[in-house]
Amino acid sequence: MVDFEHALIGEALVGEGPEVAHVDLVIGKKGSSVEQAFVTALASPARGHTPLLAVLTPNIPAKPPTLMVNKVTIKNADQALLIFGPAQAAVAKAVVDCVAEGVIPEAEADNLLIIASVFIEWDAADKKKIYDWNYEATKLAVRRAVKGEPTMNEVLAQKDTAKHPFA
Repeated sequence: MVDFEHALIGEALVGEGPEVAHVDLVIGKKGSSVEQAFVTALASPARGHTPLLAVLTPNIPAKPPTLMVNKVTIKNADQALLIFGPAQAAVAKAVVDCVAEGVIPEAEADNLLIIASVFIEWDAADKKKIYDWNYEATKLAVRRAVKGEPTMNEVLAQKDTAKHPFA
């Protein structure tokens, strides 16, 4: 059984080009510092940075409740529609599928909160790639968070050979 007593952190990068999906997330219990960060972020929108709940469709939010925060400043309506659309739906579906598949125990779903930091580049345009890659990246990030991956041994084994794709 997964220990949700402490914040769990996951990361995943999927895809390439302007639609690349890079998701960083934290999972924690209600009543924890994750809840405080969740509520603070939701109540503190700023120009170009509007936290939003991940929803399958309006009125059907993801469970566990998932707050999306954008990594890149929203500069125009087209970019906003990609976040408030395919990215939002993809993150929600991935989280709910993680519950359906047992990655997140269903019995814990109402006790947890997720904050997902999502990257949508200014030049992104392909809604299908944005949906597909954010779905995959979110599922992978959740799995990694819950399983504690990568392990310290995996990180140490790759520390001298790993290459960042944007470096």
